[in-house]
Amino acid sequence: MIRIDFSNLMQDAVGRNGLTKDDFKNIDTKKITEIIETRKYPELEFLDLHKADTSQIKELGKYASKFENFLLLGIGGSALGPRSILEALSPFHNLKNKPRVFIYDNVDPATLKNILSLIDLKKTVINIITKSGSTAETIASFMITWKILQEQSLKLEEHVIVTTDPEKGNLRKIVKDYCLMSLPIPHGVGGRYSVLSPVGLLLAEAIGISSDDMLKGAKDIHDKCMNADLWQNPAYLFSSGLYLMQQLKNKNITVIMPYADRLKSFSEWFCQLWAESLGKGGKGLTPYPSVGTTDQHSQLQLWMEGPEDKVVVFLSIEDYGVDINIPDVFQDMEGLSYLSGHSLGELIRIEQEASEIALAKNGRPGITIKLPRIDAYHLGQLFHFFEISTAVAGFLYGINPFNQPGVEEGKNLTYGMMGKKGYEEKRKDFELYRRKTKLEL
Repeated sequence: MIRIDFSNLMQDAVGRNGLTKDDFKNIDTKKITEIIETRKYPELEFLDLHKADTSQIKELGKYASKFENFLLLGIGGSALGPRSILEALSPFHNLKNKPRVFIYDNVDPATLKNILSLIDLKKTVINIITKSGSTAETIASFMITWKILQEQSLKLEEHVIVTTDPEKGNLRKIVKDYCLMSLPIPHGVGGRYSVLSPVGLLLAEAIGISSDDMLKGAKDIHDKCMNADLWQNPAYLFSSGLYLMQQLKNKNITVIMPYADRLKSFSEWFCQLWAESLGKGGKGLTPYPSVGTTDQHSQLQLWMEGPEDKVVVFLSIEDYGVDINIPDVFQDMEGLSYLSGHSLGELIRIEQEASEIALAKNGRPGITIKLPRIDAYHLGQLFHFFEISTAVAGFLYGINPFNQPGVEEGKNLTYGMMGKKGYEEKRKDFELYRRKTKLEL
């Protein structure tokens, strides 16, 4: 079970920049619990994903595993979640295992051209993921690959797996019209909360990761995070601690810093979840992805002596699964020989704790999340813990943590310029902007 250490949020550890227990007295856990228990927002359906039947996911995962390549088309949570699973649980996957995995999550033409030059579509299964079935970037890449499949006279029903809304949307119609394989994204589960749905679990099964282990981890942390007692609920404490840090101490930035290369993509997944869920109405916390020890040599100086506007969330790994001893070389050099007799695992754990101590001594607050190891069970816990914490933070701010109204205008302007019916006025807005005088050098 993951453990969360909140000590360095408190005044006892970091002085004036820390919180006291009295600061938490106005956190209305009763109201939060009521929102969750009554499912005030239908999007809270993500809380039930750990109960899901995974038989269909396993069946299609086994089918996909027989291909040489797995091409995933998605964007946002539809790509960040699967990529986090891939890199955390099967690092350097394409150099060692099949199917090779390619995740295309943009509309950069050079990237797609390079991917298509590396894979033989005859030996490739394509998983397109968009709940709405209308995400412009994902649909555009799907249309391109669809055309190539047709040109190569490949059977679409053998090469395409669609992950989308169970009943409606353009992709659901395509599934029915062409008898394609498909998996449903539950009605109330939004993209950035969907990693423990078929969105992430199909890829997991295709590369030999147990979806059941991930969901078991989610279930076990879920039970702890449903406790109405603030001081017994790690998700409530995490959310309220960071909320109070901003409200009372002007800490507006949340740095997420896993001490493992394998969790670098996870930190990016967290940043989308935290930013898109909480950044509304002039409220929210700005997330920053980092990785230790690398960013001790690029960012730590700023955190130590720069603006006092950050809380650092460390992800500490207790067992890396492997270790490498540092040999007895350069024994005549005092500045190097001290490392002999230790190991890389020991060094990285010491460096994490040293950064934690140094920041605390300098009055800079932090939270440390301790993972026994990086495996499917504990990754499932991390995903579910952060999703619950993010939703709770939204409730504390009094905003809806499941929508993203600030993204819609950009989408609508894009639709207008690309000629989508019903968005003619947005095209006019776009063209008017282009005609404005620019200050360009």
